[in-house]
Amino acid sequence: LVMLARATFFLLVLLHILVQVQGQYELCKSLLKTDEGSVWEQHACQPKNQSMKEYMRIRVEPPGITCGNPPERFCTLENPYLCSDECDASNPDLAHPPQLMQDRERGGLVTYWQTQTWRRYPEPLLANITLSWNKSLELTDDIEITFEYGRPTAMALEKSLDYGHTWQPYQFYADDCPEVFGMVPQRARDLTPSNATRVICTELYSRWVGAKGDKVVRFETRTRFTTFAGHRLRDMDSLWARFENNKGLRDFFTFTDLRLRLLKPALGGTYVQRDNLLKYFYAISNIEVPARCKCNLHASRCVLEDGNLQCVCEHNTTGQDCQRCKKGFKAKIWKPGSYLPTPIGTPHTCAQAGTSSGSRWSGWRRVIAGVICNRRVSARVKGKVYRTVVRPAMLCGLETVALSKRQEVVLEVAELKMLSLILINSLSLFFSDCECHGHSNRCSYIDYLNIVTCVSCKHNTRGQNCQHCRMGYYRNSSVELDDESVCV
Repeated sequence: LVMLARATFFLLVLLHILVQVQGQYELCKSLLKTDEGSVWEQHACQPKNQSMKEYMRIRVEPPGITCGNPPERFCTLENPYLCSDECDASNPDLAHPPQLMQDRERGGLVTYWQTQTWRRYPEPLLANITLSWNKSLELTDDIEITFEYGRPTAMALEKSLDYGHTWQPYQFYADDCPEVFGMVPQRARDLTPSNATRVICTELYSRWVGAKGDKVVRFETRTRFTTFAGHRLRDMDSLWARFENNKGLRDFFTFTDLRLRLLKPALGGTYVQRDNLLKYFYAISNIEVPARCKCNLHASRCVLEDGNLQCVCEHNTTGQDCQRCKKGFKAKIWKPGSYLPTPIGTPHTCAQAGTSSGSRWSGWRRVIAGVICNRRVSARVKGKVYRTVVRPAMLCGLETVALSKRQEVVLEVAELKMLSLILINSLSLFFSDCECHGHSNRCSYIDYLNIVTCVSCKHNTRGQNCQHCRMGYYRNSSVELDDESVCV
């Protein structure tokens, strides 16, 4: 029984660790018990990754590129002279419309979208496939496009960050990169942290491997992640830190739309044979886009609402991407959440307008505890370095935390005096979240008044919370207090 109990305990510990590893940033808040009662502790959070295939809207160009109107015969590369197959848009059993790239195939029956054949050769056989979500998304794994009857000899993958208004290349694919795109062929696995966002041309997915060979073309998101997180993504903290400190890296994996530009069909490992052009065409059976909704680390859920994906925003934020503060919660400038410190991040919660400074001080002890409790800290005092681990019993359970006239945090535990420098730094971070209705992001503590006041109010405002108008300007009652035109 003792052995069984130990084994059970060990298993529970492993399961707890597994949940923590798999569930990074999946909780927006947790219930925290303090001496003052239970309070919600806010965390940075993001939705789980999922397949975005069923949410995408597909558009193919040019008009009429899809086969079947009028009906036509086609061959396959493995049987180029047995042209008994037919595409007919008027017959559901013989039609190959675009929606078959995102359907759920059942019973082993493969369905696919197909273009017209290359019967107009030497005119290029070109097709564009645009995938739209009307929502900012972030890639979490490899994009996979499955081609029936051979992968293209040349194609390009592009992305848009502005709902299809502008496009930028994501990756090029060709059997001969220098000839087709004028680029040196590269592989994603050869990229390094310094060039992980490089747009490359790869020959890995374009050379003929036979009719029964690999059908998939990939954009290798996961391989690029490993340049930061290591083999099998075991060090995700490093990836989150890179995302936090390098906006360009995070933007590289962000998109609203994707576009496939099909430039040259599979040729079967030979040159174009003019006597049989019915075997050249494009056919796609599936497109997988693993991603998560971009919610700026202010939501853990994303739902379909009125036909569009929508973040279920927390932290008093709102908008499709949680990109602004709610009405009445604009005392601070909106910020996206932060991945740091891992594993719970910093939420940058929008504060309620009109909150008094006194209420801020009532939560001061909890702020300090949130900064250094249960963490290894160090401080240099008179040339000597002190290191310790702050336990809840030492700080989180203290009943008296006050500010001295020297603006040092005085703790009623002698062993913690060496932490004053750290607490002062924490205090400066605390002050950085100013309640200035968006007209300033700087505050100053006035010790003899025991208040915090906004510094350098903008937009013709003044006052402790930038809530009044400067002399000569008047309150615009038609707008909210956080509006830039509040004083006119």
